[in-house]
Amino acid sequence: MTDVTLAVKNLRKTIGRKEIIKGLNFELHQGEVFGFLGPNGAGKTTTIRMLTGLIKPTTGSISICGFDVRKDFTKAMQYLGCIVENPELYPYLSGWDNLLHFARMLPSVSEEQIEETIRFVGLDARIHDKVKTYSLGMRQRLGIAQALLNKPKVLILDEPTNGLDPAGIREMRQFIRNLAENEGLSVLVSSHLLSEIQLLCDRVAIMKKGEIIQIDSVDNLLTKQEKLAWRVLPLEQGKEVLERFTDVEVEEDYIITPLVDLKAGEWSKVLIEEGVSILEMNRKIPVLEDLFLQLTGGESVG
Repeated sequence: MTDVTLAVKNLRKTIGRKEIIKGLNFELHQGEVFGFLGPNGAGKTTTIRMLTGLIKPTTGSISICGFDVRKDFTKAMQYLGCIVENPELYPYLSGWDNLLHFARMLPSVSEEQIEETIRFVGLDARIHDKVKTYSLGMRQRLGIAQALLNKPKVLILDEPTNGLDPAGIREMRQFIRNLAENEGLSVLVSSHLLSEIQLLCDRVAIMKKGEIIQIDSVDNLLTKQEKLAWRVLPLEQGKEVLERFTDVEVEEDYIITPLVDLKAGEWSKVLIEEGVSILEMNRKIPVLEDLFLQLTGGESVG
């Protein structure tokens, strides 16, 4: 048995003469939250539309729980739940009637199953109220309930925290982590809130111009970019000494160098020998936003 629930191999999409998506390769594993990031125009939405069967790839393959989306579309979709952009709901119907209407489109979803899903997303108290009276967070949870009705193994959420206040964002983050950790779902999350992705995701893929330029665990991505901040006197002399060994930047009163554990001691020794006082040395761990901007050449996420 494999824990790979979604496998994407050499995925490409050409529209006219322009190649929009250029050979994507990645996998999702059972019980993980996978972040999908990229600037506007990077190809995230096009990729998600191919994963969900809304548009066809030009070449390459997508398989969900071992079923190829092209060859076994119906079987593959049985294991997939998704919300692309905002959940489409009927505001003049109750939450219950919305779910009942959607359940009729799926094979053999019982009322007991609907009730179980409602309890799971925490809408028991308001499920018979009209959706137009729901808060944005409640609508998002109802949309996720809709996506969970067929008991999928893979859940794709496009901007699940869009428009939520800080309390709603925190609640949605906890809810998504629960889906992965306690229910074993693989969750792919596309978001422009990099701080949330850092808190929410196990792994992240960063896209630029139709290609994945980096894919790794959040911890690994940030650890690889760790820096060392030096506060020395005199600053200019310290900068000249460190420039002999490594790349150097100056930020306010600090000299910033790459963090190379085996070399930091040697550099310190040379600084002291040449009369430079070391007042402070700190590990400087970047946030995901800094790394994202660095990898995408300063383009903002969208």
